Amino acid sequence: MLIAGIVFLVLLALGMPVAFGIGVAGLLFYLTTPGVPTSILPQNVVAASQSFTLLAIPLFIFAGNLMNRTGITERLVVLASSLTGHMYGSLGQVSTVLSTFMGGVSGSANADAAMQSRILGPEMTKRGYAKGYSAAVNGVTALITATIPPSMGLIIYGTVGEVSIGRLFAAGFVPGVMMMIALMITVRFTAKRRGYAPERDKPASLKEIGSAFGSSLWALGFPVLLLVGIRLGVFTPSESGAFACVYAIFVGVFVYKKLNLQAFLETLKDTARDIGIVMILVAMSGTIGYGIVYDRVPQSLSELFIGITSNPTVMLIIAVVLLIMCGMFIETTVIALLLTPILVPAVEAVGVDPVHFGLVMMTATTMGIMTPPVGIALYTTSQIMGTSPQDTARQSLPFLGAVIVVLLIMVLFPDLVLFVPDLVFGT
Repeated sequence: MLIAGIVFLVLLALGMPVAFGIGVAGLLFYLTTPGVPTSILPQNVVAASQSFTLLAIPLFIFAGNLMNRTGITERLVVLASSLTGHMYGSLGQVSTVLSTFMGGVSGSANADAAMQSRILGPEMTKRGYAKGYSAAVNGVTALITATIPPSMGLIIYGTVGEVSIGRLFAAGFVPGVMMMIALMITVRFTAKRRGYAPERDKPASLKEIGSAFGSSLWALGFPVLLLVGIRLGVFTPSESGAFACVYAIFVGVFVYKKLNLQAFLETLKDTARDIGIVMILVAMSGTIGYGIVYDRVPQSLSELFIGITSNPTVMLIIAVVLLIMCGMFIETTVIALLLTPILVPAVEAVGVDPVHFGLVMMTATTMGIMTPPVGIALYTTSQIMGTSPQDTARQSLPFLGAVIVVLLIMVLFPDLVLFVPDLVFGT
């Protein structure tokens, strides 16, 4: 397995697409390991994509694309602007609050970063915001999407690590709000230092906020309905994806009346592309997943970690450092697929709750979308805003620092993460 891992990293460094790199490394494992027949290679590729729980991923991708076509995003922008227009760096504050709202719509941090850069970016430039600063704000605030349900990362983590997705969804609310507050504070101080004045002299009236809230209610209620439905047993986490699609179509056709046949067909095309990208990674990971179990990598890593420390907090800090470093070089989905079955047994061995670790892991891992050299959102937001990735990365530092502070709070105070799932589902 060590040789396969080295080959994978080399192929990644040479620029080979991640899915093919995983597949080649997996094939090498089967060819070089005595007693492992190559005939089971295609079986593992197919088996990796046959999980009923994983069905939630394409369904939520479809639902998120449908909701983005229905006018929900525009209404959330109006609501966020009414709530934060009186603050320093008001458009940066809008980006932060909008990411919190969009977590229940898109489920993808990369998609949220790109969307916000396209929607808010031109207006931020028009109002005098530095392009690198705007790209950094729109990119880093999208990390909130990694925790607010229905996060794609949490679904993958729960499926691969055999952890309750319902509890993971419930656990995401508090860290998401914590990250929103931390980033809003950071925007306030950085914007004031740069002289980015508020849009309005005083806060919006209760009537204006109420009107914006009412028009956004269908979007805001979506993650709550998901959680309530799962808790009451109306549907399983996988079936909740189907509910999300029906909900999005209902809102688009009958409530906002923006989802016509042409928009629906365009959504299907976009969804097919997005699902293909994710599922080929899932399928290829099956080749490596078998090797991880066969070579007893989780057990060996658990013994290594316990040999270093048996303190849960120290163990989590070591894991966070490892995940942040991995996120700088490997795409988030790949980390969730490959490292979850390795790290979950290791942290459970020292008494860390797997739900708590899931939120810590996905928050730390998702930071990689805004860190060089492989940060997808870093390059996407920079390109949209017309600035260099180097400038965006430099402007991102205070915001990434705020995320790290939230991560440390999550590590040191696990009850903050577990409070909601324990309240909803019991201890």
